[in-house]
Amino acid sequence: MTTHVKRAFKYRFCPTDAQAAELSRTFGCVRKVYNLALAARTEAWVTRQERVNYNATSAMLTAWKKTEELAYLNDVSSVPLQQALRHLQMAFTHFFGKRAKYPRFKSRKTSRRSAEYTSSAFRFRDGKLTLAKMTEPLAVVWSRPLPEGASPSTVTVSQDSAGRWFVSLLCEDPSVKPLPATGQAVGVDVGLDHLLTLSTGEKIANPRHERRDRAALAKQQRRLAKKEKGSANRARARLKVAKIHARIADRRRDSLHKLTTRLVRENQTIVIEDLTVRNMVKNHRLARAISDAAWSEFRSMLEYKAQWYGREVIAVDRWFPSSRLCSACGTLRDRMPLKVRTWTCDCGVTHDRDVNAAHNLLAAGLAVTVCGAGVRPQRSTPDGQSATKQKPSRREP
Repeated sequence: MTTHVKRAFKYRFCPTDAQAAELSRTFGCVRKVYNLALAARTEAWVTRQERVNYNATSAMLTAWKKTEELAYLNDVSSVPLQQALRHLQMAFTHFFGKRAKYPRFKSRKTSRRSAEYTSSAFRFRDGKLTLAKMTEPLAVVWSRPLPEGASPSTVTVSQDSAGRWFVSLLCEDPSVKPLPATGQAVGVDVGLDHLLTLSTGEKIANPRHERRDRAALAKQQRRLAKKEKGSANRARARLKVAKIHARIADRRRDSLHKLTTRLVRENQTIVIEDLTVRNMVKNHRLARAISDAAWSEFRSMLEYKAQWYGREVIAVDRWFPSSRLCSACGTLRDRMPLKVRTWTCDCGVTHDRDVNAAHNLLAAGLAVTVCGAGVRPQRSTPDGQSATKQKPSRREP
């Protein structure tokens, strides 16, 4: 039986003044309902040790709408409000499953402005999308076609901090199917001088998207800092800063999409290192460069695309000494400072630090693939531990 991948197609649109006002009201109501339900569930647990589920919060929503204080909740579509309660239920499910932290309240200033509509709250006909409570379709910029015969199951409308409006349509994409198998495997070592170094010896330059706009960003941030809080001038200055950040993020995302798609199409097996980026950015000297490189986003894209197209991504444990291990003879060096970019092993082989690390990652990943976890990737590994669970006495510098 053939199963199709559900994929979200995101487009920009330009709402009319009436549509923008309706969506803004909806965003506010979604945030209000989410926060009310979270407060109710928290209070029930703290005071009575009682778990409140989705059905109970849905009944609370009905009661809230009947009060004079929250009567404005009736002015927007009920579907996004119900979806907010479902999202809260999912957040608590992840929390109790120890996959996430306790849900937090949504902020008017910092939280994402979005609303989700299911099939009962929108109409999609002849390439025109009309949401509930609206008489006119959205002016969507169809930058790419939807899959032939696609019928969206969910529509998510959002507005980013730069003031841009987006609509995301979730539908099945029959064009996404496993690619023909290849015998190619590659090890990928991430870095800052070069974004990626492959075990083939290829080095992919780091675009440093943030650096290109750093001067303009600093200029606008200085202007923003001088504006009076709450003034219209400050709002305009904040928007200029947000647009620069959005431009940087768009370029970064586009570059990573092209890079990950290429790797997935060319290789059957891709081996990467399991890095804890959230800890690495605590280094204030490298935090900006690490954040700009977006290693976590790179891995996320690589993993879901590999799942789509029948490829395999293997993450080698972060303690694996890929840079200090000779890929030719297996000798492990005691230290390898970051300033050392090339080094010569006692066996006489001269290594490029990053290429050598990519070779070692590939060997460790293939060992796990062929023989299963618990095997040694080279002739000798520290402490005799497995390729995916290695923790030397001190971290690699």
